Amino acid sequence: MKMKTKIILLVLFVISVNAFSAKKVEQCSTDSYGVNNNGNTVVLKFEKGKEHNHPLFAIWLADENGKYIQTLYVSESIGRGVFQHATRKKGGWSEGEIQRPAALPYWAHQRGLKNELGTFNPTSKFPVPDAYTGATPSSSFFLRLKTEMPLQGKAKIMLELNQSWDWNEHWNNTMFIDNNQFKTSSQPALVYSVDIDINNKQAEYELKPIGHSHFSGEDGSLTTDLSTITTALKIAKRISVTIE
Repeated sequence: MKMKTKIILLVLFVISVNAFSAKKVEQCSTDSYGVNNNGNTVVLKFEKGKEHNHPLFAIWLADENGKYIQTLYVSESIGRGVFQHATRKKGGWSEGEIQRPAALPYWAHQRGLKNELGTFNPTSKFPVPDAYTGATPSSSFFLRLKTEMPLQGKAKIMLELNQSWDWNEHWNNTMFIDNNQFKTSSQPALVYSVDIDINNKQAEYELKPIGHSHFSGEDGSLTTDLSTITTALKIAKRISVTIE
């Protein structure tokens, strides 16, 4: 009986080892932005959640009262105003200039710079500097983000993310049927924030959702009620920063 038990345990051990070995080890990319700046380095770690599917991001620095200071990173399609899948011609998608005001409206309005069209999204004529734009990471990632000036005292790290076509029972394609911007956004963009203290560089600060943006990007409002947001809250599993 003892021998039989040992054999069963050995088989279970072998199965568990093989299953563990078969799991795909996720590789986290690391990219750096603002590398020529003279400030502090903010190391942001983004752990993707189970609903993650190529969202767009903007990350920025604000003072302790929430007033915008500078952009630290933005997905290049937003930062340049040029999308790879802008127009559909001859049965395929083509790159082109296009405005997506519902994508990251809170960041755009906080930044407060108007383009040649009189709106707040960057364009090819008024882009975000290359030092702060890059391809959106496809999975979990680290970003090393350098501020323009050395940080002093307290501040906020802000992040906005949005993922197209993530409909739910509260935000669905039967609503606002004539609003094309809503159709590309679905659940509104989520805004995350954390307070940091430059005098405590040993700390790891976790960003938490504080609200959602306007559903079609018509303004820079922030709605703190997240009761209608479901799967969008699972795009990120955890977001944190440390300060160097």
